[in-house]
Amino acid sequence: MSLLRFAALVALALWVGGLATLGGLGAPAIFDTLAPHDATGGLAGSVFGAIFTRIQYLAWLLALVVLASLGARAAIGPRPRRFGLRMWIVAGMLAASLAGVFLIAPRIDALRADTGTSLRTLPADDARRVTFGRLHGLSTVLAALTVVAGLGLMWTEMRDPH
Repeated sequence: MSLLRFAALVALALWVGGLATLGGLGAPAIFDTLAPHDATGGLAGSVFGAIFTRIQYLAWLLALVVLASLGARAAIGPRPRRFGLRMWIVAGMLAASLAGVFLIAPRIDALRADTGTSLRTLPADDARRVTFGRLHGLSTVLAALTVVAGLGLMWTEMRDPH
């Protein structure tokens, strides 16, 4: 049981840590570093998008590790506390990741392609810039919720002896 709990904790730490690092340190560093060479921000956005997508691919693997750990512990017994809730939380975190890659990112990429320039150069009331702002905000909220949910699961894992 300890090994299964450890695997779940490591997977959650990598998942949450990856998202938090990318959002808190990676994004500002990417945009600040590329700003002198990328006046419109398009290159920085593309670099960030590529890294974000790769982290999400890793998140899918990590979600499987957490789900497998919980499932194996439930099968071997005793069942982890709030097993169903934990499984649903991981499924929700995974769904947020999938939505980011398959629903939000393609729409952002299409907006970038449609403008032919950085969305930041468009007037503030341009429909494409407004749509980008909403999609970016939704992506940020989904990532933040994933981090909070993951931290909650880590807390639960550390406190549950099963």
